[in-house]
Amino acid sequence: MSEVGISATAAKRLAHARFASRIYKMRALGLGTGCIAVGGVLYGNGASWPWWVALVANGAVWPSFAYWWARRSADPRRAEFRNLTIDSAAGGVWIAAMQFNLMPSLLLAVMLSADKIGVGGWRFLPRTATAQALTCAVTWSLLGFPFQPQTTLVEMLWCIPFVLAYPLALSTLTHALGREVVRQNRMLERSSRTDPLTGLPNRRHWEEAVAAECARSERSGGPAALLMLDVDLFKEVNDRYGHPVGDRVLQQVAQIVQAVVREVDTPGRFGGDEFGVLLTDASMADAEQVAERIRAAVATLRLAHLPERMLSVSIGVAAKPQFASAGEWIRQADLALYAAKREGRNRVASSAMDPDIGED
Repeated sequence: MSEVGISATAAKRLAHARFASRIYKMRALGLGTGCIAVGGVLYGNGASWPWWVALVANGAVWPSFAYWWARRSADPRRAEFRNLTIDSAAGGVWIAAMQFNLMPSLLLAVMLSADKIGVGGWRFLPRTATAQALTCAVTWSLLGFPFQPQTTLVEMLWCIPFVLAYPLALSTLTHALGREVVRQNRMLERSSRTDPLTGLPNRRHWEEAVAAECARSERSGGPAALLMLDVDLFKEVNDRYGHPVGDRVLQQVAQIVQAVVREVDTPGRFGGDEFGVLLTDASMADAEQVAERIRAAVATLRLAHLPERMLSVSIGVAAKPQFASAGEWIRQADLALYAAKREGRNRVASSAMDPDIGED
């Protein structure tokens, strides 16, 4: 399996482990307070000691065992859905054991449905509700179909911890899960707009920024400029020293570009070893100065993996042509870059130097 595949699998398992941890906390609180409500009814009905042992096991032992069981599973998330079904099945047993005492039975059924919807949605509810109904029917038949729906004031008081604590905790969990979804969506959006190697905007995002600046410049008449640059003889670096070293070179060049340009400017990775820089409110002279600073900074760059090799970049500069499209603007900067290459590399060339510049 590839390194990327291992990382993805590990990240997925970690997320599922966090899911199991959240469910454990909710289960411990819900079953703990729910068993108080059930215990109030069992006490009033004079239940025998095996029922009390079962109640303590369900409320105090089962949450920790379920968490341990899920964490040891190859798929903790799937295991927790199994455990949640068991929770509902146990709830059916207690509803029958309480002889359908109205208030605690209703609370137990509703709460055990609400948390299933919160975790697995409405599609998960029929599965757990069926398990609850089956265990309730079987237990009720084994007990001889006892039915005492009346709820006393004392039994209602025993329900208060369950009524107060569990819904608040469930709402808190739902809010936390919602915030995590928002955070993950933002991360996905950011990753779709960012080059993973350099951290710069990717080509699509950068071209969108150029198009927006092109339209703004047309409306306002303000100046703007583009730089297109790439690493000289970059293929030789990859061939001789390997792609990891080549990646390191690109990262270092990207850092230099980010350090030189202003916050209002937009650098981006155009593709391969080529970068683009959008300079807002910058004249041709301003752009040439920025380009020269980038070129000079790269020329002084020294890498431990390239002790005998000096790096350099060639840079093409193009001011915003009047009434030109974003694609034409990028093309003019790219043609200037080719001119810098032809003139010997490690230099800055401007589209203003030769308006008839052509590609090699």
